[in-house]
Amino acid sequence: MSATVVPVVLAGGLGTRLWPLSRASRPKQFLTFAGPLSLFQSTLARVDDARYTPPVVVTNSEYRFVAGEQAAEIGCRLESVLLEPVARNTAAAIAAAAVHVARRFGDDAVLHVLPSDHQIRADESYWRAVDEAILAAAMGQLVTFGIQPTHPETGFGYIKSDAQVGGAARAVTQFIEKPEASRAAKLIADGGYFWNSGMFMMGAGCFLAEAEKLAPAIHEAALGAVSSASEDVDFVRLGENAFMAAPSISVDYAIFEKTDRAAVVAVDFSWSDLGSWDAVWKSGTHDGASNVARGPVTLSGVSSSLVISDHAHVAVSDLEDVTVIATNDAVYVGRLSLTQRVGDIVDQLRAQAQTTALTETHQTTYRPWGGYASVLKGDRFQVKRLFVKPGRRLSLQKHHHRAEHWIVVHGTAEVTLDGAVTVLTENQSIFLPLGCLHRLSNPGRIELEVIEVQTGSYLGEDDVVRVEDEFGRA
Repeated sequence: MSATVVPVVLAGGLGTRLWPLSRASRPKQFLTFAGPLSLFQSTLARVDDARYTPPVVVTNSEYRFVAGEQAAEIGCRLESVLLEPVARNTAAAIAAAAVHVARRFGDDAVLHVLPSDHQIRADESYWRAVDEAILAAAMGQLVTFGIQPTHPETGFGYIKSDAQVGGAARAVTQFIEKPEASRAAKLIADGGYFWNSGMFMMGAGCFLAEAEKLAPAIHEAALGAVSSASEDVDFVRLGENAFMAAPSISVDYAIFEKTDRAAVVAVDFSWSDLGSWDAVWKSGTHDGASNVARGPVTLSGVSSSLVISDHAHVAVSDLEDVTVIATNDAVYVGRLSLTQRVGDIVDQLRAQAQTTALTETHQTTYRPWGGYASVLKGDRFQVKRLFVKPGRRLSLQKHHHRAEHWIVVHGTAEVTLDGAVTVLTENQSIFLPLGCLHRLSNPGRIELEVIEVQTGSYLGEDDVVRVEDEFGRA
């Protein structure tokens, strides 16, 4: 095909409907639900195809390093990573990507917009639909992918069209917001309706022309954000003032429901947005009692349930239609058939100071050099496990309120302490007094694991003064 097709991968969502595994600091797109790859990595792997240029990723600053690291882990070269200064829903994100792509590849370039948190089996029918969408987009249509519904679903929007699965793109007759259960059942019975997948294909210039006409505030904000963008290590920071001026609105509301260029390609390939624990259960591998279990789990007399643990061994007995999700600092238990209500629990936790952190961070925090996990915390001490990837190093830093002890338990550590460099191996340790200038590096070929014991009057992560940092954080 002659069109230049640029994948635009949207990776900025919070994904809190899959709490407690998914949290603000590490949302569902960066988690693994089946197989060795995260949902984000699976999306990148799917666009590793001769049809495409390297992908453009749109995310926010909080996720910039995990996105870059996960791409590097699978050997995916990114065309660019656009960082949103604030969340403004999909219309502004896609418009900014369209401006960027148009300047990089020209107005005739085609954007294939893909959420990074969907689970898709890219079979022959998938690629046939992609090719049909590329053809339609190259002819000036704004194409969405409509999923052939298998049951009444209240969690998705619907598209009405006379499109046929396996056929060419057809005009959209109507967009329907997430319906009540009775209306969803009627739509399925009537036929001619498809789930709105949130995946799109459109020419950069055509989309921007429609945005200028139908959503001028979005168009203006996108132009300004790209024009005032700045390079930051391997990322492009969109201009903050311009991007903040964009209305927070979905691309469906802003453009697709208003344009006369909207078309749909009807598809029936395996697809799930994994928008709830019920969706995770449906997409999983079931045992003879229709259970999906992952991690250290024992089930007895359990049926039609989802049980996942990433830490403690979980035993469940004589229950039906339950969800049990256990992490090392939180456990969620509820009806599998009512998991759309997880958001209510998250809202309650977020509203209270003593539980807000449970919605934001995991006990394990990931950084571009590796990460750390909280092991034990007291009034004036804290124990952490640090893991540093081969060849990586932390920033050169100091603390005003705490001292640290480092004990190497695996690998080789290179420690810089007030200008002096010491190499430590397993079972060796070093003391870092309060106020010293220090850095931890891994010069070896295997992961470095260090136990860090902090002592002092204040142990918050904001007591870090970075003097030098290769990731642009100093």
